[in-house]
Amino acid sequence: MNDTPSSPSFRMTICGLAELPDHSGKRVSHVLSILDPAEPEPAAFSRYGEHERLELRFHDIIEERVPGYESPQPHHIDTLLAFGRDIGAGSPDRDIHVLVHCHMGISRSTAASVLLLTQAEPGWSSDRVMAEVARIRPKAWPNLRMIEIGDGMLGRKGDLVRVVRARHRELAEALPQVANFMRDCGRARELD
Repeated sequence: MNDTPSSPSFRMTICGLAELPDHSGKRVSHVLSILDPAEPEPAAFSRYGEHERLELRFHDIIEERVPGYESPQPHHIDTLLAFGRDIGAGSPDRDIHVLVHCHMGISRSTAASVLLLTQAEPGWSSDRVMAEVARIRPKAWPNLRMIEIGDGMLGRKGDLVRVVRARHRELAEALPQVANFMRDCGRARELD
């Protein structure tokens, strides 16, 4: 199940593009879309009710410079965190349901969810945040570059990076085919 209460302040759903139609009737109040730069806008949003939406566009890579690709940059993460602050500034009696998606709902969306939840729940340990994101999205493999940038912005002193790297190792042991895929995609650093 990927649609559960994640904190006292909002519900969170994490999904991929193919799953977007499944959530159109679930009273989503906020959407964070993370898409490749050339990806067309998902048609599924025409069936969603009124919602606030942030769209970020960058590739799912973990190195700063890869020819022909746009990597996650500090300005992307700063914009993401500003969106999160706006969510938190809403009326306390409002039913807030945040949907975070990327192409597959595995990497960029789960990294963004880690950062949003860390910001929303500053008293939670990084381990608790990662466990909550993994509970919402069991195949979570957060994008390491996004986490590295966000860890610094949120003052976590490397703790989010530590927890996410542990998650990568855990999934690599459980699902070696996923680890091989990540290596083949130039993401071996997440496994080192």
